[in-house]
Order: sequence, then structure tokens, then C-alpha cells
Amino acid sequence: MKKRAAVGMSGGTDSSVAAALLVEQGWEVIGLTAHMWKNGSRCCSLEDVARAQKVCAALGIRHYVVNAQDRFEEKVVNPFVSEYAAGRTPSPCIACNQFIKFGFLLDRAVQLDCAVLATGHYARIEERGGAFHLLRGADRTKDQSYFLHRLSQKQLAHVVFPLGGWTKEEVKKWSADHDLPVIPRGESQDLCFVEEGMYPEFVEARAPEVKKKGRVLDDKGNKLADHDGIHRFTVGQRGGTGVAVGERVYVSRIDAAKNEITLSPREGVMQSECLVQDAHWISGHFPENQTPQPTPACGHPSTGGELLKSPPLEGCRNGGVGHSVFTVQPRYGHRGAPATLKKINDTEFKVCFAEPQFALTPGQAAVVYDGDEVLGGGWIK
Repeated sequence: MKKRAAVGMSGGTDSSVAAALLVEQGWEVIGLTAHMWKNGSRCCSLEDVARAQKVCAALGIRHYVVNAQDRFEEKVVNPFVSEYAAGRTPSPCIACNQFIKFGFLLDRAVQLDCAVLATGHYARIEERGGAFHLLRGADRTKDQSYFLHRLSQKQLAHVVFPLGGWTKEEVKKWSADHDLPVIPRGESQDLCFVEEGMYPEFVEARAPEVKKKGRVLDDKGNKLADHDGIHRFTVGQRGGTGVAVGERVYVSRIDAAKNEITLSPREGVMQSECLVQDAHWISGHFPENQTPQPTPACGHPSTGGELLKSPPLEGCRNGGVGHSVFTVQPRYGHRGAPATLKKINDTEFKVCFAEPQFALTPGQAAVVYDGDEVLGGGWIK
């Protein structure tokens, strides 16, 4: 009998090619689409369900729709709103992967007697000695491993990423060469459930109390202006502050308790360390005894290039002890930077960067890499 695989399908090019590849490899493939949000969104609406159905029909495979709206609201949308209301900047795609795509959808795949759940993510999984390792995708411009750092051994054991070794251009060409009925929607960094440029309005509609005036201060505590709510700002933001002071200034601090925003020159937004909470390690333990792989001088892990020769840091302030140098990526799109880790307890650790980093933003994920491998991470506090 053929092994059965479920493919999380949005009707887009990546998930469609992932499904087609598994069919070509001899799997019995089932298309699964989670209806998570209303029409007009990307990758989780009824419109996307119709797109996925069309692809499944062309591939000759069954297609199921599962209603994940309540779960999505609970685990993704509500925390997104509460984080902005608390002066932090959330990364909801990470929660979606953890709880919806590789939680809710994986559970449905198991119920349908599927051996694995496949998606179109650009990341790789390797099994070594009975343990599963999450690695960056071969296409560094599309690598999505950052968003997957909270997956567990149990989840990785039942997940495959058919596109992990492919580039985006190769995927597009394969789709065109095989006449997949995919309508390209273009690339976007915006969230699937919020219209572009409408984050503040979305938060206000669900938490009206956030819309209240507060003070905008300079880094000496002087009032510069008023703002209409801290949810309209993120650390590192330059435009949209409503303040002109004759030099470039950025949001350096958001104080939710005082409802205040602080602006500073760029040097005031550079930090060498940050505290990280709610730590998750793919191996199940803090990586202090791991021997890190070399990292190129550019700070972006790869298999070639000049190797970083910086020695381990001497340690964090406040008495921290330096460990091996890893690469830490404090937000998606950041190329990663060498840093040491100091364990505080089972759920918190401190990151000490070799060089100051711009806008270490509360609410964003700090993801730890050993070369190409994702070790885990947590939320910047």
C-alpha cells in the first residue's frame, strides 16, 4: 500500500508544487486546507479554499477543508492584539505554525491516517541518531526556518518539507512546466488576516481602549508631541511618529504603563544584549554544551565563504558567563549575528551579541542557529 501524506494547501505555488512532488514520488496524497479567516485574506480564506480545490482536482487527489477559525482566533489573532496593546510587536506567523499548521492541521492529518504532513515551507528536516533537526532552506532569500523554531521533536517526526532543497525560481519553473492551475498572487510580507497598512485600525476595532493619547518624549525625557496610542509604534520605527527634530530619530522605548513613546538617535536604539523569555529548544534542552558550527564573516550561515574567526565573548554584563558563539536572528529578515547565550532558568536566557544590534524589539522572536541548524529561541522581553 502507498504511504498516505497530507499536504497543507493554500492554492499558492509553493504548497501546490509540494503536493505535486509527493504525487510524483508515489505517495497517496490528500490536500488539507484550514479555513482560518474571512474572505479577502491571504492563504486562509474561502477564496484560498477554492484555489486549493482546483489544484487538487488537477492532481487527481482528495481535498478536505477543516474549520480552524476558532483556534486561529484564540492562538493567533487575540495574542496579536494583546501584544500590540501591551507595547510589544508580535510575530503571529510563528504562533500560526506552532498551533495551527503543525498543531491543528497535523492532528487532522493523523486522524486521516496520514504518515506525514507536508507544506510548502522553505526549510529542511534531517534525522540523525533518532533525533530530528530543523535546518535552513537551501534558498536563503526564502528561508522560513525562523518561523518554525517552536516546533517540537514530535511535530518534526511527522512533517516533511518537499521544497527545502529548492529555490523559489526552481519552484516557479516546475509549476509552469507541469501546467499547475495556480494563479500567482505575488510575494508579500504582510499578514494574511490584516489588510496592508491597517494594523492600528485592526487592533483598535478589537481593543478600543488602546486608542488614547499619550506623550512622545526625547531620550532626555522632554515632551515632543502627543500620540494616539502605543499600538501604532514599534521599536526601531522612524517614520510616522509625527515629530521632526532636525535629525533622524527612532522609537527606542514603548512604556505601556505610562502610555509613553521615547525617541532617540540611532545610537540610542543599538543594543548588545536582550532578555528572552518562553524559551523553546528543539532538542528539548538548552544548547550550552553544543559545539557550534563556523559562521561566515557576513553573519549569515551557509556552507561556504570566509569563516568567522571571532573568539567567544567574555560574557554578559551582570556577571554572565560566556559560552560558545552561536548565530542569533532577532527578527525575520535579519541576517543573524554572532552571540553567546546565558541561561537564566528553564524559560529565560540572555543573548549577548558580539556587536550592538539595531532595534532588539520586545515581542519579536530571537532565534538561535548553529550554522544552518535551528536550535530554538524565544520572545524578546
